[in-house]
Amino acid sequence: MTTPLPHALVAEAVGTFALVFFGPGAAVVQAQTGALGHLGVAAVFGLTVAAVIAAFAPISGAHINPAATLALTLAGRFPPGRALPYVAAQLLGAVAAAFLLLALFGREGNLGVTLPAGSVGQAFTLEVVLTFFLLLVALRSGLPWVVGGVVALEAAMGGPITGASMNPARSFGPALASGLWTAHWLYWVAPLLGAALAVAVDALLRPAEPVEPEPRLAREFVLEQETP
Repeated sequence: MTTPLPHALVAEAVGTFALVFFGPGAAVVQAQTGALGHLGVAAVFGLTVAAVIAAFAPISGAHINPAATLALTLAGRFPPGRALPYVAAQLLGAVAAAFLLLALFGREGNLGVTLPAGSVGQAFTLEVVLTFFLLLVALRSGLPWVVGGVVALEAAMGGPITGASMNPARSFGPALASGLWTAHWLYWVAPLLGAALAVAVDALLRPAEPVEPEPRLAREFVLEQETP
């Protein structure tokens, strides 16, 4: 049974709020206290994503990411008519969390905004690749601990270079609250491109027809089960 749209939108808004509050929030706490370290911040991102998927996937699918919504829509696994409302809910949740961080910490750590540390071309390419692998794993697995683990892995590797966004909503909220928009376009274009590539590769990896067991092996299996 399909969840009523209002319920699904609340789940998307709350889930994205959690992602931005705890993820960029961890970056803010690290900037203020130095207590978490880079790997600690990456772990917070991964654990938050895993928790949100476990809690909200039965309600909304727990996209919490416009790039994920695009990927699922292109893959034919999500109704196109729900895509824009989902993205709006995700952006609303991200903005609410970012402004709460602003109220709590001021502009400490630039509110965890995503900014390229190197060239724009380097950051763009890295964001495409990071998003591609994240959404390919999500399309093929979807298990909370698997997706959360990939987020933590990619945040640990790509965080120092791009902030490892992989999610336009995650970048939009802190950018709006902090007023820092440097190369913000790439945090939309690169994840959406990575999402489209993930859908294409996922389609290539899917067999055109269900794989049937080889007849001889199937017969041997039946005989083994019947042998006393």
